[in-house]
Amino acid sequence: MSEIFDQVTGDQDPLTKLLGKIPGFKGYVERQSRRASDKLLRTMIADHFEALWQRISGLQKELINEGEIAYIDDLESAAIKLRQFIDRVRTASYGYSAFFAAVKIGEEELAKLYEYDLALLNSEAEVANAIDNVESSIGTDGLKAAIRNLTTLSQQCVDAFNKRAEVILGESQSS
Repeated sequence: MSEIFDQVTGDQDPLTKLLGKIPGFKGYVERQSRRASDKLLRTMIADHFEALWQRISGLQKELINEGEIAYIDDLESAAIKLRQFIDRVRTASYGYSAFFAAVKIGEEELAKLYEYDLALLNSEAEVANAIDNVESSIGTDGLKAAIRNLTTLSQQCVDAFNKRAEVILGESQSS
């Protein structure tokens, strides 16, 4: 996660870097940089999962072409869950916004957020593998189980993102 933060802070203009040397102003600059890195990270996660969602849409068309219409609703359930996850990630409040200011997110909590975000990004490979499995199972007896696995993984993405918000609120309330 520090790579993204470094990318954002590295793009700062010389004036911002100079003002960052002023006592008190550095914290403001860091918060703004963290907000920008949070937005960049969230956009990247959503974009990666958007590509996976599009693959599912393609598989739905393939199921229709293969006459496997009975599985369309099941696959649609996985697609809806993945879309819900993408939309939540894309529209989430970014670090240090009014929401975060209200709960006073500290550096430790922010580090936990980044851990969750990394886990979300890492789950991309699991979902991609599940989509591969659905694709290779078309026309076989394993299709129903493959779709069920994809649906479960899609729901786990939604749950993980929801849990991230709970951690933020739980940490701030215990402080």
